[in-house]
Amino acid sequence: MNGLLTAVRRRLRPNAPANCMEVAAFLQRYLDREIDNVTLERVAAHLEDCRKCGLEAETYRALKHALARHSAPSRDALSRLHRFADELVAQGPSA
Repeated sequence: MNGLLTAVRRRLRPNAPANCMEVAAFLQRYLDREIDNVTLERVAAHLEDCRKCGLEAETYRALKHALARHSAPSRDALSRLHRFADELVAQGPSA
């Protein structure tokens, strides 16, 4: 794990603000809190300043939260999906 943290710090360029490409390289680890505190703070600062990266992080957070809430689809939802798929197959390819 120490090698990974060193590589992440190296990617972030010491004493320089993180850029979009650097943040994208480990955004998931940031969201999962699997990086050291120094890197976490630098990524957080970038996400506050960069609208694009901030929105991407919020999207990932929302997806993760939604997946956690709905760990398994309901029987009713699966039945509706199967009926819908059967209807699509019955209609055949559209011209």
